[in-house]
Formats: sequence, C-alpha cells, structure tokens
Amino acid sequence: MSQPSPPPLKLLSIGANDGESAEPLGALAASPPLEPTEAFLGELQRDSDGLEKATPQEVLRWTVDRFAPRFTMATAFGPEGMTIIHMLAEIAPETPIFNLETGYQFAETLELRETIKKRYGIEVEFKYPETTVAEYEAANGGPVYKTDPNRCCFDRKLSVLHRAAKGWHAWASAIRRDQSPDRARAPIVGWDKKFQLVKVSPLANWTKKDVWSLITSENIPYNPLHDQGYPSVGCQPCTRAVMAGEDERAGRWAGFQKTECGLHSS
Repeated sequence: MSQPSPPPLKLLSIGANDGESAEPLGALAASPPLEPTEAFLGELQRDSDGLEKATPQEVLRWTVDRFAPRFTMATAFGPEGMTIIHMLAEIAPETPIFNLETGYQFAETLELRETIKKRYGIEVEFKYPETTVAEYEAANGGPVYKTDPNRCCFDRKLSVLHRAAKGWHAWASAIRRDQSPDRARAPIVGWDKKFQLVKVSPLANWTKKDVWSLITSENIPYNPLHDQGYPSVGCQPCTRAVMAGEDERAGRWAGFQKTECGLHSS
C-alpha cells in the first residue's frame, strides 16, 4: 500500500506588499534608493536579453560596472557559488560575499570559508539568525525542521537574507536554469520582488557539466561532500545523499513537498 503524500507546507515570506514589513527592503533602503519603476524594469529586461549569450565572466563584469560598490553576493558554498567566487577573485575581489549561517550547516561546508580566504584572500562574512540553534529549538519545543521546514528556512535563512540584502542595489545568485522547474524561468538580470533588489544569475545558462569542467580545469576548491553522493548541500538535518538516477536536488528536504528554501522561488 502506497504512503499518502505529505500535506503542502505553509509558505512564509516577507514582501514589500504583504503587510508584514513596513520598512523599506533591499535596494529601496539603499542610499540612493533604487526603485522598480516601469522604465527601470524595462531597462533590466533589455539588459538581460542582451546578456543571454554572454559568458558568466562578462555578466559579472557588466554587473560590477553597473552596480558596484552596491553589489554583493550570497553563497552557500555550492559548486556554482565556488565557481562565481573564483571569477570574482579575478574580476572584482573587493565584492562583499556572505553566507547565511543557520547553525545547521555541515562542518565541511563551513570549512570552505577558510579555504576561500587562503586561496583567494576573500573573507566570506557569516550572517546569523537572531537566535542560536539551542535558543531556537528551546523556544519551539525542539527542532522545527522536523515538522515545518518552511518555517525553519524562513526563520534561519530568509529573514536573515532580508536583513543582509538591505541597502544593496544588486546581488549575485549561483542558480542554473536546468536545476529545477522553479529556476527554469530565471532571467540573467531581473528584479527580485522577494528581496527588492536586482538579482543577477551569471550561471543561468550553464549546465552542471559546465560548472564541473571549470572546477576541474582551474582546480577550484569545492565541498568534499559532493564526492560522497551529495550534489546539492544545504543544512545537515535536511540533506541526504541521492541515489543513482535521482534529480540532483532530490536529497533536499526528503519526505516533504519542498524543493527550495525560498531564496530563489517566486
């Protein structure tokens, strides 16, 4: 007898129009602010279309020229993120880079911060939730990820990114369009409604093979868990190794109707 499908999880978000946040977010809180006017959104669309055939390095150079010093990057230290960090080390090593340190990440993931510092001289900043893991679990009667992973991601990642994104004009993401249906429609450059700033995805048109070809040829450091059956690495409690033939994100939030933490879903 087949097991029933798990019930849909409640989605949580902070948006400019959902009534949950009265304060300006992202680029709206920058000095000077950057607002998603019709003219500006049209400009971004034209820019994105013009960059469709550009290399990731060309996209990053365009982004730095257009938005620095109000351009930043969030990384989870995945292979795509490590590839972009490698490129930024050559193009704009002064670009601020941060990681959302939930308190649940693998030790192997956290160790990459020191590897990056030694290899590139870039110090990735950890951005933390308002509570420690012990405080969070004590306040909620135990691990929230076991019963409501959407809320856990919201409390320990999304809300942290909202604070971290405040005051910037643009941020780089390391998503690829072929990773999931949610990401298949990602533009090279577009307005991120959730975080209210420009989102740039230089690897949108790349494949997994493209990423690993560069990692191999340039000897770019990467998470050793990728060699142990973890193509996509998130928080330790919600990540498992994948089986042969499974989607590369099948090991994330196994047992739940969830494939994204919410950072890159609309």
